[in-house]
Amino acid sequence: MATPPLSRPAPLPGHLALRIALAARELKDVDTARLLRALLAVTGEPITEARLGKLRMARLRAALLTPGPDEAAPAELTERQLQRAVGLLKGRGVRMPEEPLPVVQPYREGELPDSVRIACASDQGECLDGSFGRCARYLIYQVSPRSSRLIALREAGSLGADEDRHARRAELLQDCQLLYTLSIGGPAAAKVIRAGVHPVKVAQPVPAREIVAELQRVLAAVPPPWLAKAMGAEPDQRVRFTCNSTCNCRE
Repeated sequence: MATPPLSRPAPLPGHLALRIALAARELKDVDTARLLRALLAVTGEPITEARLGKLRMARLRAALLTPGPDEAAPAELTERQLQRAVGLLKGRGVRMPEEPLPVVQPYREGELPDSVRIACASDQGECLDGSFGRCARYLIYQVSPRSSRLIALREAGSLGADEDRHARRAELLQDCQLLYTLSIGGPAAAKVIRAGVHPVKVAQPVPAREIVAELQRVLAAVPPPWLAKAMGAEPDQRVRFTCNSTCNCRE
């Protein structure tokens, strides 16, 4: 299996970069760049939490033992080294310092005309870096074409014995019009949509404020009909359009 060259991979979130650096330390004669090349060969780009979670030791070994151009094959990797490296790559025993949570701003209903309410799945600070079903919290923003506020931080909390995790989380967001998340499965998405929320998948972690700023540009232009309706626009004001922005809005 040929090893692809290391050519401008997508930026890694801090917690994944830390895992790769720690795993490289466990592997004799393997530096971080070489491990990164091997991971790209095995998982594809971008490297994500979900893809590292499916990583298999045999495939990683094969990729590491396949030298790239101008590289010598590394020494034989022991089973223990590979086990520890794969464990670190999957996040076992790795903890990032917690980023401070953003400060919630006061908000009363109606203060931001022509606004929508959105939720961003988050694990760290003010970052959109979580999945719908497992994120630590949701960052709730009220967003208008000219202004925005972080109005709440919502955590799902513990579940009852017979409680549906996805239904509980969908209910938590039922006053929002949009949910931005790194991943969401089909059944979970159906429950979110039934709660009146439109799920939007984002390809990789980004600062939540970037999503807010991009949405503001869409709102200030010509929002799609379903979004115009959420903003309170009259039917004759809703103009069909195609959003080709990075927020991946869809009708």
